[in-house]
Amino acid sequence: MTDLAAPLPALKRHKPFALFWVMRVATTGAYFMQTVAIGWQIYDMTGNPLDLGLVGLVQFFPLVLLAVVVGQIIDRYDRRAVARVCQVVKAVCALALALGSARGWLGRDAIFVILLAVGTARAFETPTLHALIPGLVPPLLLPRAVAASASANQTAVICGPALGGLIYAFGPTTVYLTCTAIYIAASVLVSLLPRDARARERKPVTLENLFAGFSYIRHHPILLGAISLDLFVVMLGGVTALLPIYARDVLHTGP
Repeated sequence: MTDLAAPLPALKRHKPFALFWVMRVATTGAYFMQTVAIGWQIYDMTGNPLDLGLVGLVQFFPLVLLAVVVGQIIDRYDRRAVARVCQVVKAVCALALALGSARGWLGRDAIFVILLAVGTARAFETPTLHALIPGLVPPLLLPRAVAASASANQTAVICGPALGGLIYAFGPTTVYLTCTAIYIAASVLVSLLPRDARARERKPVTLENLFAGFSYIRHHPILLGAISLDLFVVMLGGVTALLPIYARDVLHTGP
């Protein structure tokens, strides 16, 4: 009971989680900075609202297609390594966007190919970051750590687009180079996290194991309802990709 009533700074002084929190704010913020830059760049390039919708769709496909595989990967391999690879892939993609923008060869199709790679990295990154938390803090601090991790994500969601829009005043290349540096820094921070020493049972990969999560959700109506609600929010929330249209053509403002 004493530990549960401990002041919040106890979590802040927990170095592994502090590194994780900074890393999550940085990498998620960079992703949304990059998203803003891509939206404006592709709309300036083509002027087609459909292309803005496709930006989100291309990144959403890997989340659906790899959902079953991702869980098996992060349960069987070092989660720090998985998260680190995701940061490196995103850094390479951001660098490709920067070089393509600076040298003039970056076109609509090239952007979509790069975004597919980014979406694949994000499909592995997001659940991996969630799975890292229990290995970083004592069990009594876990609820507080989960809440702090969620606040880190929301901080990045709010601040990332604003920073991306401000930096876009210097051109998309500047935004992409900034994101590249942040992703590389995030990969270093992930490497500094302690390895999860908890024993994990590694069952053979079978169809039953692959779809065990779906079976569990089906037998727990509360989870099914909550996940279904969130699913519709995610599917319909992609309308934010169209914001460059309203900013430029309706409100006559800039990034």
